[in-house]
Amino acid sequence: MFTKIFKTFLCLVFVGSLFADTTLIKNATIYDGVKNIPFEGNILIENGTIKRISSANMQADFVIDASGMIVTPGIIGTDTNIGIVEIGALSVTRDDSSNIYSIGFSIHDAFNPKSTLIPWNRSNGVTSALSLPQNTSSPIGGLGSYFLLDGELDITSNKDIVMIGNIGGSSNKSRAETFSVMDDLLSFASSINARDLSSDSDIADLIEGSPIADFMELHPRDVKALFKLVNDNLPLIISTHRASDILKLIELKEKYNLNLIIKGAQDASLVASQIAESNIPLIINPINNIPDSFDELASNIQMASRLEKKGINLMFNTPRSHNFHLVRQGAGVAVANGMSYEAAIKAITSTPASVFNIDQRGEIKTGYFADIVIWDADPLEPSSMPEYVFINGKAIDLTTRSSRLRDRYTTQPEKPNTYRN
Repeated sequence: MFTKIFKTFLCLVFVGSLFADTTLIKNATIYDGVKNIPFEGNILIENGTIKRISSANMQADFVIDASGMIVTPGIIGTDTNIGIVEIGALSVTRDDSSNIYSIGFSIHDAFNPKSTLIPWNRSNGVTSALSLPQNTSSPIGGLGSYFLLDGELDITSNKDIVMIGNIGGSSNKSRAETFSVMDDLLSFASSINARDLSSDSDIADLIEGSPIADFMELHPRDVKALFKLVNDNLPLIISTHRASDILKLIELKEKYNLNLIIKGAQDASLVASQIAESNIPLIINPINNIPDSFDELASNIQMASRLEKKGINLMFNTPRSHNFHLVRQGAGVAVANGMSYEAAIKAITSTPASVFNIDQRGEIKTGYFADIVIWDADPLEPSSMPEYVFINGKAIDLTTRSSRLRDRYTTQPEKPNTYRN
C-alpha cells in the first residue's frame, strides 16, 4: 500500500514539473531544422517559447538530461486529414467534403481537437498538421488549415492557408478539359478587383457575367477563395504525377504567378531541372517505388535523393493520416537511398513551415514556439520513440488508446477480462 502511494506521489511531482515556468533540456544532440550538421547544446524553454540555446550551463525549474538523445523540432504533417476524418470508411465521421461549395469549401470549423488520431500521432512526434479536404468537383478548390495538435478545445490554427487541386489519372475528366477549366478559372480570378467583392449581390453579378463561373454555378464563397488564391499568393497544392502534367502546371504557374506546390510527382525526376528552375516545392512519399498507374512509371526509391541534388525543396507524406507518423520511416528510407540526413529532417519540420508560411515553428531557434521532440534514439528509425514531446513549451501526455489497452492487459493479468480497469 505504501509503495503504491509513493509511486503516485512521484508521478504527481513529475507531472507538476512538466508544467514548470522554465524547462531546460541539457546535453542534447540537436538537429534544429536549419543547420546541415547537428550540434551539442542546451535548450531553455520559458513561457512557451525557446528562450535560449547555448552550450553554457543554465538554470530552470525543471531539467531534462538528454544525454545520448536526439532533439528535433516537432514533425509537421503536410498532407493529412487529422481532426476532420476519424474512420475513412464511415461517412458520419468524415468532415472533408461539401455538397454545396467547391472552390471555397473550408474544413477549418469541423476540426476536432479530441480526435483519436491526434494522441496516436502526437505520441510519435507529430506536433502539428495541415489538414486538407477531399478534392472537390472543381480541378482547383477546397481550403486546408493548419492546426496545433495539443488537444485543447481552444484551438490554435492558421485558417484557410492553402488551396488544393487535382490533375490526372485519379480524376474523372480528360486532362485537356481539366487544364482548360483550370485556366479559365484562373483567368476569371485574375480579372476580379477587390471592389467587386464588396457584397454578395456584386459577386452574383460577377458570376453571371463570367461563362465559366456561371457554368460551374459558383457561390460568393467560391469567388472570394479564387480571388485570395491569385491576389494573396495563397499556396496551391496540385496532386499529379505525370511529367507532361507537371510541365503544364509550370506554364500555369508562370502565367498567373501561382504559389504552386506539387503533390505526388512520381515522374518528377524526368523534369527535375524545370521544377528546380521554377522553384516549386514537392510533397512526395519517398517509399513509393512501384508505379500504381501509368502516370507513375518513373517511380524510384532514389527519387528523394535525386531531387535533393537538383536543389528542390522536398516535403514528405504518407498514404494514411491514422499513421501519419510513419512519415519519419519514409524519411529514413530516403536517407538509406542517398538523401542527406539533414534534408530528411527538414522535409518533415522546417520546410513545411517555410512553404506554408507557418511563423515561428518548424525550427529550434531562439524566440520560436517550443514545439520540440526528445527522441530515445535516431528519429528516422521506426523503432525509436519520443521520451518527451513539447507543444508551445508544454510537455504533452504521451498516453494513447493503444498504450492504455497495453497497460490494461499487462498490469492486471490475474483478473478476468471483465474486471480489468
